[in-house]
Amino acid sequence: MDLQLSDLDRLVLFEQERQSAELACAANPRDVDNLTKWGSALLNLSAFQKNPEDMVKEAISKLEQALEADPGRHATLFLLGNAHIQQGFFTPNEQVALVCFEKANQCFEQAVELDPGNDMYLMSLDTAPELRQEIQIHMAHQQASQETTSPVRKKAPKKKKKESDLKYDILGWVILGIGIVAWIGMAKSHPPLPPPR
Repeated sequence: MDLQLSDLDRLVLFEQERQSAELACAANPRDVDNLTKWGSALLNLSAFQKNPEDMVKEAISKLEQALEADPGRHATLFLLGNAHIQQGFFTPNEQVALVCFEKANQCFEQAVELDPGNDMYLMSLDTAPELRQEIQIHMAHQQASQETTSPVRKKAPKKKKKESDLKYDILGWVILGIGIVAWIGMAKSHPPLPPPR
């Protein structure tokens, strides 16, 4: 696995967050903050997996558990929406992907209702299906340009690798955005401790 130093640092950070949240949840299984952190860490870690589908499903499970305990958490709803988007990107079945995107939009709509002034939530509404379509168009153009510029046909596995690299690059940026939003949301929900006297 070719990881740059910054990628390795991020991987270690996300794994530490996951482990910390998992330990905290062992002590208090209904702690909404720790369930949300756990789900967020799993989403971020999924960017480093060859087959991230299971990790995304586990993240969805943790975020849904957090929302069962506190349905009014807009940051958790936003993360759950992003998890459903990732799930939609991983499925080759267009109908299943559309169901995932619909779930994501429902989460984003609820987050907007709870925090109407949040621009990130507003921008997320109805973007997943359009983004998936743009990615598919871009991949089709890339594939077509590779076939026309190269007289020698490349082997199929290499073509799939390039297509999946683009998908993982885009998903990596989405996951990074999710992590930043989650971190900001958690930081806002926990004010700093007063200085010692």
